Amino acid sequence: MVSVAHSFMKLFRGSSEEATQNPAAAKAVKRPSRRSSGLAELSKLLESSDPLCVLDLGSTSPANIRYFTEHGHKIYSDDLLIASTDPDLLIKDEQGNTVVDSKKFLAENLVFPNSQFDLVLCWNLPDYLDESLVKPVVGRFWSLLKPGGMLLAFFHTREAGPDAPCYRYHIVGTDTLEMQHIEPRRDRKGPAGAAGRFRLQRVFNNRHIENLFRDFSSIKFFLARDNVREVLVVR
Repeated sequence: MVSVAHSFMKLFRGSSEEATQNPAAAKAVKRPSRRSSGLAELSKLLESSDPLCVLDLGSTSPANIRYFTEHGHKIYSDDLLIASTDPDLLIKDEQGNTVVDSKKFLAENLVFPNSQFDLVLCWNLPDYLDESLVKPVVGRFWSLLKPGGMLLAFFHTREAGPDAPCYRYHIVGTDTLEMQHIEPRRDRKGPAGAAGRFRLQRVFNNRHIENLFRDFSSIKFFLARDNVREVLVVR
């Protein structure tokens, strides 16, 4: 079992690495925002008096921690996108191609008991995660969610283009998100382009998304104006 100290350090890994790489990140900057229909749909659940257990995927977000703790919920963070760029995960497949070791990745990440979470905030992770990790990671989400638990994910439409920036989302209202552009660490390799930024790896259409979440009991789509398709699925 992962120690409390290890979990605590992992919780703050994303934010501490970001601050080290970019001291200016600590300064207040004006970030773009967007309305989220999926988040609005979750608002009734989040206003519940019953304490929820939430998994927020990305670097530690003080805004998200504040939002959930003020509502009496417990929140965990795990920065899977940054973790996926660890060069120690790279192996050779049977054809000699360099691939990410999904078994090792899952052994080191998302290490939580089954059926622990009421809500997983997946955000835009599937669009930027290495292809070999997407289905195994979604399968792990299914295991980590309680029956009836929900997952919110964002998928770019084809109109977004291959250079669509990767964002970390911060909750600033019941239906409003603040967007922080994120970049990979310079000493890591992974789903990033030559410009040193996370690149859109693929575009999922509705059928692809339905297939990705085929083990879940239901799925609901929300089409936004910014070339993003929001998806709310139920375990």
